[in-house]
Amino acid sequence: MTIRSYKSISPKYTKSTYIDDSAVLVGDIRCADDVSVWPLVAARGDVNYIEIGARTNIQDGSVLHVTRYSEQNPTGFPLIIGDDVTVGHKCMLHGCTLGNRILVGMGAIILDGAVIEDDVFIGAGTLVPPNKTLQSGYLYMGNPAKQARPLKEQELAFLKQSAVNYVQLKDEYLAESE
Repeated sequence: MTIRSYKSISPKYTKSTYIDDSAVLVGDIRCADDVSVWPLVAARGDVNYIEIGARTNIQDGSVLHVTRYSEQNPTGFPLIIGDDVTVGHKCMLHGCTLGNRILVGMGAIILDGAVIEDDVFIGAGTLVPPNKTLQSGYLYMGNPAKQARPLKEQELAFLKQSAVNYVQLKDEYLAESE
């Protein structure tokens, strides 16, 4: 794995975190317990910070970045990802806030200032425009993202189960590397 500091700030993670050897994490990135970061992920917390919640998985080829502070936007946009979030392959998350128990489908893009509330499915290839809020309990799809329908009970249960599945998988990877 490539862990690099930026302006003397290095990524922080626990012993229960799995970071693939091909992933690159730079700067102010804060990983909670049981996070997994899979092959070819690029995460750059240089001009703001990235926070990744417990049991969250960032899958292959995803890009995580932030927006700098400015006169027009004094706090910039950090990237904040809650607990039990599954970020699918090749997603781009840029300066947005994701709540808990979210599935971000493969190839989705979520832009600056967007807020994704808890318990949301975002379909593959969906584009969430800047400053848009996705309400809890729905499936969103399209470009731009539109509310498609309420989530079913089994889909809500899957949001948590997906995170559990990835915790088990990363534990297997960590055990193999010991």
